[in-house]
Amino acid sequence: MSDRFKMPDENGNEKEKGTGSGHRRPENAFPNRRGNPQGAGRLLALDAARGLAVIGMYLQHFASNERITTIVSGNSTLLFVLCGGISYSIMAQRMKDRQKDATAFRAKMLARAVFIDIMGYLLIMLNTPFGVILPAYAAMFVLALILAGHSNRTLVTTTVALMFLAPPLMLLGMSALSGAFLLRDVAGGPMSTLALAPAFVAGMAIGSLELTKKRTAFLLAIVGLMLLIIGKTLAANVLPELNRSFESWLVTVQGIAAMPDPYAIWPLNMEQPMWHMLLWTVPHSASTFQTLTGLGFALLVVGIVFLVPKKTDAILVPFAGVGRVALTMYAAQFVVVWLLTLSSIDYSLAGVPLGDLLVALITLVAGWLISRLPQGPLESSMRHFDRLFSVPRSITAPK
Repeated sequence: MSDRFKMPDENGNEKEKGTGSGHRRPENAFPNRRGNPQGAGRLLALDAARGLAVIGMYLQHFASNERITTIVSGNSTLLFVLCGGISYSIMAQRMKDRQKDATAFRAKMLARAVFIDIMGYLLIMLNTPFGVILPAYAAMFVLALILAGHSNRTLVTTTVALMFLAPPLMLLGMSALSGAFLLRDVAGGPMSTLALAPAFVAGMAIGSLELTKKRTAFLLAIVGLMLLIIGKTLAANVLPELNRSFESWLVTVQGIAAMPDPYAIWPLNMEQPMWHMLLWTVPHSASTFQTLTGLGFALLVVGIVFLVPKKTDAILVPFAGVGRVALTMYAAQFVVVWLLTLSSIDYSLAGVPLGDLLVALITLVAGWLISRLPQGPLESSMRHFDRLFSVPRSITAPK
């Protein structure tokens, strides 16, 4: 397995203006330092949820508390992807409401996918110990065009189907597509597009709801809590024994296969699919059960932040600052690790008193400072890039 698929961490980000179909323009839009409503039309709570996902990534990479690492590892990835799906759906609906041609939206998403893909491969070149998910995330922007504009029933049905079908397909892809970089990003393992698609498509379904309504937020939190309880209960009481029995059965059926010749022609060079991962619950395994637990966590977080009363939503502003520049913050962690490693400086805060709190505070302050700019550096670059290929056209009524 190449370095780009070391058991990873998070992904790229995409930030959007808008509130989706039928949504009120939120009164708690996130302003920039000049007081302009740069965040006008943005959902403060959605930015805050995305910011929490980014902070979770930093805690996993730089902090040392095992309990906190257990909470954020894998779960922050799915929270990030879920927020991306919500933003994607909101953007599609807002462009439709503004009577923009669907071609303009497709061109924008394709251009954005190219930019994110390039950023991903540049980060992969740094060869840090953490997996980079941006190429898989970029492919999601393209493949999601198939579902854009479909009904919520279709999106929910697709999410459920992917929860069960994606794990075996991505394991098969991990074996069959190991030598094809682009295809592996799409369907070749736990950090591929296919593995993360359930969370993204679920986000697309959520993005079409009226998120500013407390009833919607409450339902999201309740559903998330139920999924989290079910996933944790299965992981603690059912799956350990079931997994041992399943692995024993696999050995009797498959035997112990010899390593294939890497120089043989395809498919003779394929390794046996790692079917035993189907019942795993460890972070980033992308099994049905790990995705169920992580998606429950993500829904719970999104529901809770949207339940924060308007008069006290100032507590979300620091987290929303991180979320508004999430792509920049995501890339920054790899650059920081690369620079510190080149300088032979240990970036782990193991043994530092309150190291986890220090990591969270540094991430919050860094995100807040960057968010004072009109746009984050990578966010601004991404928008300039997609404008090169996007020609917005209004829908003209037939004569």
